[in-house]
Amino acid sequence: MRCIHSISIALLLAACSLPSPAAVPMAPILLRTAAQEGTEPKFIADGKDRIIGLCIDLMRAVEQADPGLRFVGDQRWKPLVRAYSELESGIEDVQCAMHRTAERLKRFNFVGPVLYNTEYHFLTRAGDTVSITSWDDVRKLAPNNVVLVNRGFAAADILGAMGGIDVDASSTSPDLNLQKLIAGRGRLYFHRGPGLQKLLERTGTTDKVQILPQVMHSAKLYFATSKHLDSRIGERLAAVLYQLEKKGELERLMRKWD
Repeated sequence: MRCIHSISIALLLAACSLPSPAAVPMAPILLRTAAQEGTEPKFIADGKDRIIGLCIDLMRAVEQADPGLRFVGDQRWKPLVRAYSELESGIEDVQCAMHRTAERLKRFNFVGPVLYNTEYHFLTRAGDTVSITSWDDVRKLAPNNVVLVNRGFAAADILGAMGGIDVDASSTSPDLNLQKLIAGRGRLYFHRGPGLQKLLERTGTTDKVQILPQVMHSAKLYFATSKHLDSRIGERLAAVLYQLEKKGELERLMRKWD
């Protein structure tokens, strides 16, 4: 009996020395994502192996506000079309700053507040005296009215809805479309801000391309989640984003990258 009593005391002491379940930190929820190619200022290459930008800052702000959420994959580039395809299939869990359209609502869930508003402008070759204040002005340029857009971007859907506009969506990046514009392979390039002027500076095209002042379209951008993601995780992400909005953090980051 004395032996059994000694063993019981030893087991009790061992149990007391172990941390309680409440003291064991929970592993963070990993949200798989990717950096979208050609979408600055959302994602910007900063040297060979580092990606910065508005969306990177937004994700770090979410992680700081809720350490139980962690984004993975934001330092890996993917073409926009592939990123959206993998979000739809569930290979990825979230994507930052997406234009919510009727077609995309069928494929993805959109959560939280508006991250920021984006405005679409036309870009032309320097010296082109074209004046555009309406969509009819674009149509009247025919047959010289080819408009360049990035493949997979919402810009193609916007122009398609307008009708009567010749759209070239064969290129996947702003850099390629700027070169096509300069080479005369399109009359206009339809792209969204913020960051248009910085795009021209980065590509060395400020003396070759001009941004027309007329805002042709505006849109609201949100965080999008895969329909395969647990809805409770999406609600948790949304709650953090609303918290950041209330604190003014979303507006601060927008101003930083505008």
